[in-house]
Amino acid sequence: MSNENTNEPQDKAVDEEVAREMEGVPEHLRDKGGEEDAAEEALDEALASLRGDLEAAKQDALYARAETQNVRRRMEKDVQDARNYAATGFARDILSVADNLARALDAIPAEQREDEKLKGFIAGIEATQRELEKVFNQNGITRIAAKGMPLDPNQHQAMMEIPTDEVDAGTIVQEMQAGYMIKDRLLRPAMVGVAKKPD
Repeated sequence: MSNENTNEPQDKAVDEEVAREMEGVPEHLRDKGGEEDAAEEALDEALASLRGDLEAAKQDALYARAETQNVRRRMEKDVQDARNYAATGFARDILSVADNLARALDAIPAEQREDEKLKGFIAGIEATQRELEKVFNQNGITRIAAKGMPLDPNQHQAMMEIPTDEVDAGTIVQEMQAGYMIKDRLLRPAMVGVAKKPD
């Protein structure tokens, strides 16, 4: 007998073993010759699509994180501004008190300042004015420099022009009403008279 007949029972046993193993494998995954390449190609395409989706999701997550940080920064700035400038309305209203105290002191003639009966009264008005200035400073309210300064339209409001040769044109020579800043914002512009060259 030839070798072919002796190998037959062994080949048959191998085929039966492969058939038993394939019983639990779904039909679409069984080796079907030419279909294997197509299945691999489809798998590669699905994998590439999933990788693309993953990259897009990563980008979306990065954009969302950046937007969240921007919103948080804006909110923090809004809260800080609310703290810094919450007293703006009240400060603007109280400026008239400071103006009236300054006017009261300016209206007192020099000879009355020496009068013993008025010294205590004048000292009280001056102490009130100093206390008000102290409170202004504690809350970031500062007086705008005006007289002798060049006109700054961001801080000064020119009310009139005064002809003079003593200073350069555009220099503030008179302050009618003091201006104030609250932190880095204008609270009220200084109302001023500005020098101009005589005609």
